[in-house]
Amino acid sequence: MTFPGPGDFARSCVSSITSGGRRTALLTADGVRLEAAYDPGPAPSRHPAIVLAHGFTGSLDRPALRRTAAVFARHAPVVTFSFRGHGRSAGRSTVGDREVLDLAAAVAWARSLGHSSVTTVGFSMGGSVALRHGALYAPGSGAHADKVASVSAPARWFYRGTAPMRRVHWAVTRPVGRLVARAALRTRVHSREWDPVPLPPVDAVPLIAPRPLLIVHGDQDPYFPLDHPRSLAAAADPGSSELWIEPGFGHAENAAPERLLRRIAGWAIGEEPVHGPTCGRKPY
Repeated sequence: MTFPGPGDFARSCVSSITSGGRRTALLTADGVRLEAAYDPGPAPSRHPAIVLAHGFTGSLDRPALRRTAAVFARHAPVVTFSFRGHGRSAGRSTVGDREVLDLAAAVAWARSLGHSSVTTVGFSMGGSVALRHGALYAPGSGAHADKVASVSAPARWFYRGTAPMRRVHWAVTRPVGRLVARAALRTRVHSREWDPVPLPPVDAVPLIAPRPLLIVHGDQDPYFPLDHPRSLAAAADPGSSELWIEPGFGHAENAAPERLLRRIAGWAIGEEPVHGPTCGRKPY
């Protein structure tokens, strides 16, 4: 696949406004229409905004993402959207490759609403996208993140070491798996393999510095064991990154407790330092 450059941005048009914010249709740099929503939160537009990137099979209107967005919106304005192939967005999922263009479109929209500072918070697949987006879109590009938080993300591609990840690979790589994903999970997956293979998350994290980076992972994650966040933390700049290993936490937005979401939101908008139970600038 040909990958548009970091300078290619998106267009948006507001399709509806509700008492809780607004809905819009975003057009990515490669022409994919995305559904997106904005919650102004408690702060004026000049304050930092948070853009949430959901996991594989999630979407803007899934209960887990709406719950997550509601917690974050108590602290800051929030943009949510559905990745391509998810929800009411067009296209087909490339499981973390071209989705970086989707996140860029959402960040550019947040900036167009008057937010000069934007933090991206990604979960699982969305976490890997947030890391790559942070590496590919440099400050000043117009679609860049000022801070990046990755929750439950893999460090490397093609991991099959757990039963849940073997099921994900089946759903992505097999024709019958893609049919099941479409019918049961409402997720439309592209049939073509990556070409070229995108930058692995572990190779993306050093390129985010000196912007702040937060890596969050649960010690009960059934998809990715702790060597993934530890590898990410080891590759990150020690002066601008933090690692939180959360006791009892499972995987991504579906399992994140409200107290953890509140702490991530505090970190995202630069409130007083808020550390997880296990954190640091080096992996444990």
